[in-house]
Amino acid sequence: MSRTLKWILATNLIVLAVLAFVYPHLMVGPGKLIPGHAKLEADCFACHAAFTGADSQRCVSCHKPEEIGRLTTAGLPVQNPLTSTPFHQKLIKSDCIACHSDHAGVKRFRPTGKFNHRLLEKTTRDECQACHKSPKDSLHQQITGNCSQCHSQDQWTPATFDHDKYFVLDRDHNVKCATCHERNDYSRYTCYGCHEHSPEKIRREHIEEGIRDFKNCVECHRSADEHDIRMPGRGGEREKGRGREHDDD
Repeated sequence: MSRTLKWILATNLIVLAVLAFVYPHLMVGPGKLIPGHAKLEADCFACHAAFTGADSQRCVSCHKPEEIGRLTTAGLPVQNPLTSTPFHQKLIKSDCIACHSDHAGVKRFRPTGKFNHRLLEKTTRDECQACHKSPKDSLHQQITGNCSQCHSQDQWTPATFDHDKYFVLDRDHNVKCATCHERNDYSRYTCYGCHEHSPEKIRREHIEEGIRDFKNCVECHRSADEHDIRMPGRGGEREKGRGREHDDD
């Protein structure tokens, strides 16, 4: 390669480097800024540090966590405060870049909308309904809190719990959650919430069959079908019921 060509290439690289610093929004910008930051369109270094990219500490210089959702960056009260923003006061650290990308153009460089719940204080992390509205379906209308028993904090779906894996809600068992799960605790259950099931009756019925360990009902009973009873310790074979309903005495 001739000296002249090397000089031309070096000159071009220098020019491009200078232009990247002088006009970064034109040379290296991934897209237009969101409307709230439109005035910073030509001032990349208001948010970015040279060679290291966006810096959360620069965000905090304008957006103080204790004021987010309450005051504007000018210190004025927010006219229509959002109910979804006060959780910023519960963050264990100000890592704005973990969730936000203010470049909203077609060249978006980081997907947004996925919040890292591990940035929240432990007590706040478990209070899902402080930020999220409860779903309106019939199942969730019966439930208050304890979301983590079925859902992970990484994504809402799929839920981590499959009720049919433990007990099929068919026939007479398709009832309100509180019938079997007391005090809104879905990690525990009781069969005594039904008028047909009392401790004494269940004990008597099982003793007649020679069964003395009957505290964990779903270990043997997986549905309302009394003919589909699985006895532990017998190779998982299907044990037939006595073929009659358990009438109240």
